[in-house]
Order: sequence, then C-alpha cells, then structure tokens
Amino acid sequence: MNLFDLSGKVAVVTGATHGLGMAMAEGLASAGAELAITSTTPSKLEEALNYYREKGYHATGYLFDVTDKLEAAQKVALMIATHGKIDILVNNAGIIKRIPAIDMDIEDFRKVIDVDLTGPFIMSQLVGKHMIKRKSGKIINICSMMSELGRDNVVAYASAKGGLKMLTKNLATEWAKHNIQVNGIGPGYFATSQTEPIREDGHPFNDFIISRTPDGRWGNPEDLAGTAIFLASDASRFINGQIIYVDGGILATIGKPANE
Repeated sequence: MNLFDLSGKVAVVTGATHGLGMAMAEGLASAGAELAITSTTPSKLEEALNYYREKGYHATGYLFDVTDKLEAAQKVALMIATHGKIDILVNNAGIIKRIPAIDMDIEDFRKVIDVDLTGPFIMSQLVGKHMIKRKSGKIINICSMMSELGRDNVVAYASAKGGLKMLTKNLATEWAKHNIQVNGIGPGYFATSQTEPIREDGHPFNDFIISRTPDGRWGNPEDLAGTAIFLASDASRFINGQIIYVDGGILATIGKPANE
C-alpha cells in the first residue's frame, strides 16, 4: 500500500472548490498530500478551504485565473516558495457553454478553449519547468467522454477536451525522460449539484444515462478519488500518456437495443 501513499507530497488542484475537483482533491489529501487549490472566486475559495481544514487536511488557497500566464506564473512561484515544491498538478478548472454550433459566437468558443485547453497548457508549462528541474512529477489532466465522443450543443467543450487528450499524450512524450508522468482522467456522468435537477426518475436525460451506463447509475464524486490517487502515486510510475475513463462502462458499449 506504500505505493499509493502521498505523504509529504504537494498537490496543486485547479478549480478544486466544488464538485468533482473537490472530490479528487479530497482523495489526494486523504492519501496524505498537502493541497494547494485555486479559484477565481474569493468566497468559493474560502468556503472550500474551510471544508478541507474541518476535515483535518492541510490546504492553502490561491486566487487567480489559469488563462492569465503572467498571473499564473506569479502564483506558481508563490506556491513553490510556500510549499517548497510541487509534486502533483491536477488541471481540473474548466467551463462549458451549451450552445448549438450554428449559433455559437466565436467569443464563446474561444473562451471555452482558453479555459479548458490553454489553461492546462499554461499550468503544465509553468509547473513542468519546476518538475523537470526536480526530475520528478505527476500531471493529471481532467478530460471528458467528450475527448472521444461528440454530443449536441457542446462543440467548444468537445473541441477543447479532445485537444486536452492530445496535449496529455504530447507532454507525456516530451517529459517522460525527466521522470514526469502525464495522464488524464475522463469522468462520465456524475451526481453533482449541477446535475441534481435532472437526476429524477422520469426525466428523459436521467433515464437515458441510467439505461446507457452498464453500471446502471450515475457516478458518485468519490468514485474519482481512487483514480486520482493512483495517477498521482508511485503505483503509476510506468503509466504515461493514458486517459482513464471513469464512466461506469459507457464508452465500452454501443448501448442497449431499443426493444430490450
């Protein structure tokens, strides 16, 4: 079990103030990691820090926009000065805009690409320089099933997450020689506050997800913790450039026939 021990490690998790990001950050902390979490919203950051601290975890917050390279560089330097090092980077911060492709303004498209793809590149580049010097590091990009599949009204999100998959593979290719592993997690459909309104029996989308998922249920946020710990730990030291889909089996099947 020492392979999964993160004691003494420092983990930066962007956007870890709620939902799946918080679940993964809490998983890393439960395995012993010291957390450095980021947000663009002061109230959310403070609320999240209080939650982690009440749980007994060591957590520090940093307020900045991951798409602003100058600001991000300043905060990454502060993280290294404060914590002494960065062992793990989880690029979780992201947004989605549900707009039909034919109607989407270019500004909205660029915004999603900027946050969901350029942001992870900026953070990986900044933290990667530090990891290369130390000859050690773990980077985990939070991809999506939309890294593999299309869906109505998420053209920018799918484009960004498809790009994030390839960013993961390319960084793994370039940085493996420095003992840095770069991998991704692709969450399926999870029970979060955002999905609560549609997770009701009889709701068409809820029924679709339940029938489409071999596990027959929505994922629970804590279902992501084990994968995050695995990819952040020595247990995955020879795994590089891979995307692990935590989706209850959706991507493994074409689905049930309509008459079944």
